[in-house]
Amino acid sequence: MSEITIRRMQLKDVPAVHEIDTLSFSLPWPERSFHFEVTENAASRGWVAEAQVNGKNQILGMLVLWIVVDEAHIATLAVHPDFRRNGIGSRIIVEALTTAFAEGARRAFLEVRAGNTAAHAMYHKLGFEVTGRRSRYYKDNFEDAILMTLEDLKVDKLTC
Repeated sequence: MSEITIRRMQLKDVPAVHEIDTLSFSLPWPERSFHFEVTENAASRGWVAEAQVNGKNQILGMLVLWIVVDEAHIATLAVHPDFRRNGIGSRIIVEALTTAFAEGARRAFLEVRAGNTAAHAMYHKLGFEVTGRRSRYYKDNFEDAILMTLEDLKVDKLTC
């Protein structure tokens, strides 16, 4: 695998992004939702991690973030199962939040499944704190969602 590049999501990335989403979640977004995020949602900022794998460019991870006034909301984040635990998710978050800060975002939010302890640890390492819980949020198994907030988004504090 070559060096990983973090860049904005493009329309051509949507099939690979949707595949990662489907491999990662029991309730994946429809492919048309990613298409909408790239082409129509002015609040949306899509990101991908890309590298050369076996001589071919491959999308390794993705993130969709919404900017509303001074808040950044991480709507979804996933890394292809074959490339997890390599810091790719953290790198995408840092790039996305750094850019969101430059666009005026000063706080960041997300929801994560209560049982996703690996994600909890990654978000905590990046400075997010648990700020709430949505009971029975996920419709596939009625698992709770944990609300996490990065209250004081500062670029100099974001490290992978």
